[in-house]
Amino acid sequence: MTGTGGPSRPSPDRPAPVAVDTMGGDHAPEEVIAGAVAAVRDHGVRLVLVGQAPRIRHELDRHGVVGEIPIVHADEALDMDEGALAGWRKPRSSIAIACHLIKQGRASALVSAGTTAGVVATARLRLKGQQGVLRPAIAVTLPTRPRPTVLLDSGATADVKPETLVQFAAVGTAYAQILLGLPRPRVGLLNIGAEAGKGDKVTKRAYELLSGGQHGIEFAGNVEGHDLLAGTVDVVVTDGFTGNVALKTMEGTVRMALSELRATMSGSRTARIGTLLQRRRLLELRDRLDSETYGGGVLLGLNGTVVIAHGASRARAITSSCLLAHDLAAGRIVDRIREQIAATRTPSRLGRLMHGDRDGDKDREKGDKREGVPAPEAPEAEKEKPEQQDAEAAPAPAPAPAEPRQDVPPAPECTAGAAEKGPSER
Repeated sequence: MTGTGGPSRPSPDRPAPVAVDTMGGDHAPEEVIAGAVAAVRDHGVRLVLVGQAPRIRHELDRHGVVGEIPIVHADEALDMDEGALAGWRKPRSSIAIACHLIKQGRASALVSAGTTAGVVATARLRLKGQQGVLRPAIAVTLPTRPRPTVLLDSGATADVKPETLVQFAAVGTAYAQILLGLPRPRVGLLNIGAEAGKGDKVTKRAYELLSGGQHGIEFAGNVEGHDLLAGTVDVVVTDGFTGNVALKTMEGTVRMALSELRATMSGSRTARIGTLLQRRRLLELRDRLDSETYGGGVLLGLNGTVVIAHGASRARAITSSCLLAHDLAAGRIVDRIREQIAATRTPSRLGRLMHGDRDGDKDREKGDKREGVPAPEAPEAEKEKPEQQDAEAAPAPAPAPAEPRQDVPPAPECTAGAAEKGPSER
């Protein structure tokens, strides 16, 4: 079990706790906290729960673990119907506070079942993109045989350039190496045909770049829609619009197939007897096709690990998400992606794009100041100023919001003073 204090600094041989957004999801906070408790009790995962402290304490009391899992209070929460602007409107939301813990080094990853648009926007605003990464991508796991297949992007970036798809291949390779344990995962480009000349201008150019030989990327050529569940490759790369449509189409198809299968198995006495005889295999099939066993999608390409669970997630799905976040943090996914991106050869135009993206970071920092969000390198003196009024009501740029307060007394290894200092002072 974790200690009774707030999240402490990680030791060199293990990652920091995983921050769980207890306020995100259709069944929050009850199901989220139940899944978090199961992850701690059954799997020994170190967690810190972020959200409205009184509600968290009430749920922990129901499970008999009050004081055993750290709590960090957050005044606000993103509603499930909020979009990308929520990251600006609610700088003290549970997701924003969890991202701040990651920046401090007090958390290694974030798990949230909140609105995807809100989670992606807030995480991009708070954690920023990794150096050299053009756009982030959401990677999901498909239930293929003999091992799962990684699909990205499934919704983070709808409009892409050919060079972006090349980076998705590099990011997906690093992710599959940790998730699937493969030294050289095979990468396929989702297209309307297997031939090299098929597709639009973006996919044709991406095919050329990937075929030219990219360090660390084992490119297997184009794959079609019917190959997604065939397991012919380990990583499938596409833009966020196509990937999201493909993913939801597969989810609907699986639900329909399972519904028809259940109706068939209970349609007659003979069918019911056959079902009993095949019960074990049928349960294995159900578990393999159940998305709750895979832990949700992972937002890759940021300076932190973000696992986005389905909005309708129950406790089992949250537990799987916590395990996935822990494994990725232990596997140093952020460092692996950085190394893979650095090793990927791209045209000089892409290099100019990557370096030019720094101007975009400066613009975003200016936007942070206008909205009352702390700049990445805010001086310590400003961090200690009293909490200011909401950004929307402030006539002038507001200083950084106060550090998230710890709901429980700090443990000896994590004093109140240490929690307020930045990473450079600890």
